[in-house]
Amino acid sequence: MSTAKSPQRGDIAPTPRPADTERQTAAGKVLWHFTMSLDGFVAGPGHAMDWMTGFSFRPGLVEEYVATTGAVLGGRDGFDAFPDAGSVYGGAWEGPVFVLTHHPDDAPPAPGVTFLDCDVAEAVRIGLEAAGGKNLEVLSSTIGRQLLERGLLDEIDLHCSATASGSTTTPEASPSGSRS
Repeated sequence: MSTAKSPQRGDIAPTPRPADTERQTAAGKVLWHFTMSLDGFVAGPGHAMDWMTGFSFRPGLVEEYVATTGAVLGGRDGFDAFPDAGSVYGGAWEGPVFVLTHHPDDAPPAPGVTFLDCDVAEAVRIGLEAAGGKNLEVLSSTIGRQLLERGLLDEIDLHCSATASGSTTTPEASPSGSRS
């Protein structure tokens, strides 16, 4: 029979609460940034983002992303749903936007947008060069997943929304290696 005393509630030191997300830095990193509902969805039908309304981030977080992002890399489905490059972060961010697609020839021209038909690693190289020492922000679940599989991401910033979307696009929605 053991005589060891079981720890009592008062004997256990509280686990320190992890800090909120660290301040963003413009370190020339490849950053996959997205918000996901509790049920694992990042977009609704047709890439709808209206489910994301009504919640907020830590004060100043969006401004940090605006200040540290030098270029954006997205996919064709996202571009087709949101073709205005000037709407990134509600229009607060300006810079080069790259859209990775198998079909650049049928993409409508858009100011500030360059369409790429290349390997995802080449798209990252191009985006980082254009970012000028700031971060390349990936705003595509398909591309982000490909970069993760190939070890080309430096950081993932995932924000969980206390909502249940229940539809359409998840970070693993497409077969590995595909892009649209």
